[in-house]
Amino acid sequence: MATNLKNLSKTEGSQVPSAKQMKFAIVYAEWNSRVTDALKNGAIKTLLKHGADKKNIHLHAVPGSFELTLGAQIVAERCDADAIICLGCIIQGETRHFDFICDAVANGITQLNIKYNKPFIFGVLTTNNQKQAMDRAGGKHGNKGDEAAITAIKMVHLKESIS
Repeated sequence: MATNLKNLSKTEGSQVPSAKQMKFAIVYAEWNSRVTDALKNGAIKTLLKHGADKKNIHLHAVPGSFELTLGAQIVAERCDADAIICLGCIIQGETRHFDFICDAVANGITQLNIKYNKPFIFGVLTTNNQKQAMDRAGGKHGNKGDEAAITAIKMVHLKESIS
């Protein structure tokens, strides 16, 4: 879906369940920190808005988006989070590095979902430039961190409602 047709901070579909009893970990990249801090703050605000207890939200920084996969795996192995939200920002440069990093992070996070049978949320911006990133980190297109938090809540709820 094209972001210019959707505000990332607006919920679509079913109502957002309460996150009151849920535990979350947020693994975020320090690279592009102006963007990733905004994503992280958006996710925290949204989790709290939907009833999550602040003590049930754990933050873990990794150096860059490439490290999100291993960082999230370490967190999954050492804490009891119901969902792990992975936040990062990869901005297109002049080389193919962008393509390799985007592909590796998307595939890595997908594999973690399968390996651990737990929601690992892909909250990684992949943009052409800094302006696009800022537009999606609390700017005119909303905040991908909000969307990632809603996705985490809904996926935990889905898993719990079927268990």
